[in-house]
Amino acid sequence: MRNIKLFGAAAVMAAVTLASCADNKSVVGEWIQPVPGMESMTQGIKLEDGGKASSINMATLQYETWAQDGNKLILSGKSIGNGQTISFSDTLEISKLTETDLVLKADAAEIAYTRQK
Repeated sequence: MRNIKLFGAAAVMAAVTLASCADNKSVVGEWIQPVPGMESMTQGIKLEDGGKASSINMATLQYETWAQDGNKLILSGKSIGNGQTISFSDTLEISKLTETDLVLKADAAEIAYTRQK
């Protein structure tokens, strides 16, 4: 009887794990948004397999690496300006992720991106 209960619990856990994996969308890709005040131009982030990140049309903000921890996206790189370079690491909440949309939340601000094809 005990073996049946353990097998049943293991089967439920396996089903939950497989279902949650099927729902996961990948953040890998090129994510863009209009440049504030210059809506005809775009900027964004390129997230590659293996944790490499790079900026799209942002010379002063150079992304280098990324990692995902659950619904958190950690972006690291260098901010360049006024004759100095400062390393940074930002942890953002993934509040929406679909095949075409990525919305990141930083404190009260939300940053919306569209996947570039």
